[in-house]
Amino acid sequence: MKKIIYLLAIVVVFNSCDESFLETDPNDALSPSTFWKTQNDLDLALTGCYSGFEDGGSIIYRDCGSDNAYNNFPWEGWKNIGNGELSPADPGSTYYDFTIINRCNEFIENVDFAVDVDENLREVYKAQARFIRAFKYYVLTTNYGDVPLITQNFGTPEEAKVSRDSQEVVRNFIEDELNDVINILPDAYSAAEYGKATKGAAQALLMRYFLYFKEYQKALSTANSISGYSLNATFEGLFDPANEQNSEIILSVQYTPDLYSIGFTPYLPNGIGGWSSVVPTQSLVDAFEMADGRTIDEAENDGDYDPTNPYVNRDPRLRASVVYPGQVFANNVYRSIEVGDDDYYSKANNSSKTGYNFKKYTSFMDLDPGSAYWNMGNDIFIFRYAEVLLTIAEAKLELGQIDNELYEAIDAIRLRAGMPEVDRVKYADELSLRKLIRNERRVEFAMEGLRRDDIIRWGIASEVLNGDLLGANRGTVLDTKQPNGDYNVLMNLDPNIIENRSFQVPKNNLLPIPQSAIDKNPNLKPNNPGY
Repeated sequence: MKKIIYLLAIVVVFNSCDESFLETDPNDALSPSTFWKTQNDLDLALTGCYSGFEDGGSIIYRDCGSDNAYNNFPWEGWKNIGNGELSPADPGSTYYDFTIINRCNEFIENVDFAVDVDENLREVYKAQARFIRAFKYYVLTTNYGDVPLITQNFGTPEEAKVSRDSQEVVRNFIEDELNDVINILPDAYSAAEYGKATKGAAQALLMRYFLYFKEYQKALSTANSISGYSLNATFEGLFDPANEQNSEIILSVQYTPDLYSIGFTPYLPNGIGGWSSVVPTQSLVDAFEMADGRTIDEAENDGDYDPTNPYVNRDPRLRASVVYPGQVFANNVYRSIEVGDDDYYSKANNSSKTGYNFKKYTSFMDLDPGSAYWNMGNDIFIFRYAEVLLTIAEAKLELGQIDNELYEAIDAIRLRAGMPEVDRVKYADELSLRKLIRNERRVEFAMEGLRRDDIIRWGIASEVLNGDLLGANRGTVLDTKQPNGDYNVLMNLDPNIIENRSFQVPKNNLLPIPQSAIDKNPNLKPNNPGY
């Protein structure tokens, strides 16, 4: 079993201190005279840094802030981010929190008091805390722009009432920290310590950082420096809990049933006990190509796509990512398009309003429909090697380097999924390749929390997040089957109109600093533009 999970289960002692930003009392700190002595002390304190530095549910829910997904329940915090109705008083699900950063600062400040622990090992421990802190600052600055850069904890709440540092200052810090820890972190740990930050994890974060800020040459160089990983043999097999430590995974959020579990109730259909909190949009479903590589529009023009029976001969990743009408899931035929069915949008609050549910990460329900889906141990991926390959492709495109390396990076992803190689004639120019690469990222990483950042950095959020959000066309599940065992459908009735969405530029490119944080520290004003 994983050592880090067991430590997370007992790290309550470390986490019980109130370390939230502007509420850090100097008496909360762990005293060097009583704690920072042994390797066990360091393990406990470092696990406190890992505890909550990223959350699997947060990764999945983040797609609701994009055109990939919809969050049905306002109290969960992503409905208003998706439709643009957020405000400082109602900021939705917020990332504006310094708890983990404060823990990392305390760790870095005190780790060297453990003089009986080997100095080189202390440096590795310290590098992990620095990575986590840099990760949190990446999340903060991409969501809020200017934020306070705090590398040493304050002695009193009054001292903590600091102003925001410019994004340039925060970015320089992130880049310097990651470039430094890349040279300290190991390539891997023992099996018992799987899940800790490695050299590859730091490289992957730096790569994502460069891509977000359009530093394409640095993104390409960093992506090409990442080694020791490879694509899993199949796309669907990536998300089998028995295979979660496969060669593609660079870093993941670790879970274990009973000790530190994750629940999948929010993502499952109402008909089998789920809440349908996070559900795919019709726009996402339409993004998956036909199995031969044509878009659905191209296939329809050729007479090979029937919009009333739309799931035939599609990219296999659609079936692996989305539960759609007519699909057999968890030994049940999903009938969300039929009036009166438990999964019909108006049947219950927990029925999917789009007529779809996510399947990625929940395919264990096909393997064992009796799974305790509220108490699972599935790891949720933060970085995987597919992102490295698609970063290589995108960076080379934006640098004007349309060559075999670019095509081969995309081909590797597509062939693994059961799709054909890129048509080099059809996709030979910058505009067509850009459209292909962006769509490839969308369908490959659906439900993995990347889409919102992508549409913002590409400058297309106002195009894809404005207007009515539509569900699936309604209709009937037929008695005839497809070769894959799913049932054909006749979807010839109008869709459910779920909500009207709005994305204003530049306002919604950033989230608002919560009013609660400004009330504690007026020096955070002014808020981000438009709020």
